[in-house]
Amino acid sequence: MDRDRRRPFRRPPRDEEFDNSNIKEIIAEIEEKLKDSLKPELLPGLNSFERKMIHRHFDNSRDYKTRTYRDGEEYTLCVYPVGNLERFAKARAQECLDSGGEVDLPPMPSFERYIVHNVLKEMPGIATVSHGEGEERHIQIVSKKFGRSLKQIVKKIKLF
Repeated sequence: MDRDRRRPFRRPPRDEEFDNSNIKEIIAEIEEKLKDSLKPELLPGLNSFERKMIHRHFDNSRDYKTRTYRDGEEYTLCVYPVGNLERFAKARAQECLDSGGEVDLPPMPSFERYIVHNVLKEMPGIATVSHGEGEERHIQIVSKKFGRSLKQIVKKIKLF
């Protein structure tokens, strides 16, 4: 191909060059709603560019995780308040350690349970177990005695 016939290379515009005031408003609104929340913020009906820009913004933060879910032709962006979930789980785990018993967390979707299990697996003296089915599935935090939970010790020596 002739050099004159080729189109000159044009650098794609930078993200800041776009008029993204609408995206900035969406992000500010999400951050405000998730400040003290444990539930994710669902954003249906965004176009691919808006989803990408919101993902990019929240991917730089340890307190939030984003996921896009597809249902047919519809996409829904979910922003999870991971930092709030982690703090909530650690506080409830400390409650469990202080009382020596079991603490049940409210029912949560699978990704939120995954976050809680991941955070608490590093915490010594407790174990986490998921109970229930479907919408009622929740996590139970159990205090471990002597490296095992009391139920496991009883089962092992078959006292009861």
